[in-house]
Amino acid sequence: MEFVLKHEALAHLREVARFPNTLNPHKEESLALVTAMIDQVMELHPGARWFHVGCDEVYYLGEGETSRQWLQQEPNSKAKLCLSHMEAVASHMRARYPTTTPLMWDDMLRDIPEDQLSGSRVPQLVEPVLWDYGADLDLHGKALLVEKYRKSGFSWLWAASAFKGATGVNQSLTPIEHHLRNHLQWLQVAGSVPADTLRGIILTGWQRYDHFSVLCELLPVGIPSLAVCLQALLHGDFAENVKARVENFLGISSLEEMSFRSEGAGSFPGSDILALVTQVSLHLCSSVDALLERDRYVTGWFSPYHRRRKLIHPVMIEHIQPQALSLLARWNALAGELEAALQRIFYPDTVEEWLEENVHPSLQRLQALLQDLGSSADRGTRKRNLMWVSPTDTTLCGMKTRLQVKSPDPA
Repeated sequence: MEFVLKHEALAHLREVARFPNTLNPHKEESLALVTAMIDQVMELHPGARWFHVGCDEVYYLGEGETSRQWLQQEPNSKAKLCLSHMEAVASHMRARYPTTTPLMWDDMLRDIPEDQLSGSRVPQLVEPVLWDYGADLDLHGKALLVEKYRKSGFSWLWAASAFKGATGVNQSLTPIEHHLRNHLQWLQVAGSVPADTLRGIILTGWQRYDHFSVLCELLPVGIPSLAVCLQALLHGDFAENVKARVENFLGISSLEEMSFRSEGAGSFPGSDILALVTQVSLHLCSSVDALLERDRYVTGWFSPYHRRRKLIHPVMIEHIQPQALSLLARWNALAGELEAALQRIFYPDTVEEWLEENVHPSLQRLQALLQDLGSSADRGTRKRNLMWVSPTDTTLCGMKTRLQVKSPDPA
């Protein structure tokens, strides 16, 4: 709900005034907002057989002032509050779109006792979606949860996996092995419950962890993982012949090589973006770090101390500057290529955000180094041209020495 509740015009519908992620279920306007959103989507998808209304991770439910007062009355509870709102939303769906079945995430239902679930109308109105994106599912726990939902009156259940996302809020490359294991374990869950229990599995592909977080893996980057996961589900395993099918579909010689070398990124649509993102993710930051933090000339003769004071031995400029210029030219060219590729697929704001988060910081570090080099070189030249020292006794490092300096040429 963040994408609507963040706006000032709708802020009064928040459960907790400070936080835009949870709707106040007590206000009639709240239900009207949700049903209006549903109606807008259904207008574009009139033949939809299922409609996922969300309803997971409803943080702060019951913590608003109206909810606190409501919960003080017997026999009210947070579970009852949650179920009543679910029932209201699902009832609208069923009444207005009788051929469309509403789906809901299950995490708000997991801790609600079986008798409370069965005592509500929710099991007759919705099909819950059990989500888990980990590589090591609790198979026994999933089977028990399925049994609980069945006993509570839910006729059908769904599973939900992930083919990208869920492994890091700012993840840029998709760890295929993680997502493959997640799907293979969901297959084990499906095989351990009655055949008429799970209607299907939903492969989620995250673009953000929430409305305010950064972008995680872009869709073109996740396509190989999607292909792997779909084929694993289709065949029930990921044997060598299934792996070969995926490699053939993607136009790659090896899935393993693709994970590490951009030239193995394939020929599928979007593979150019995967190749460029791979280079940026694996090599951009590390190459800049290598120069700025491990190069002996930079760390020894142009440290942060030197850079702040614009001090450098002129010889060291000859060692540092060509490396920095070469590195900057290389990455500027690749960044331009990546920007053009992204612009063919994404809106400008997405392109701007991804580059600003993943590319620009490293380029700016290189540019700052070159700028400081230039400033230090200019300062050194001015000093050599303008300063002369009269003969005097000068103490250097605790040792007294006499500087014999000729008078400058009047010219």
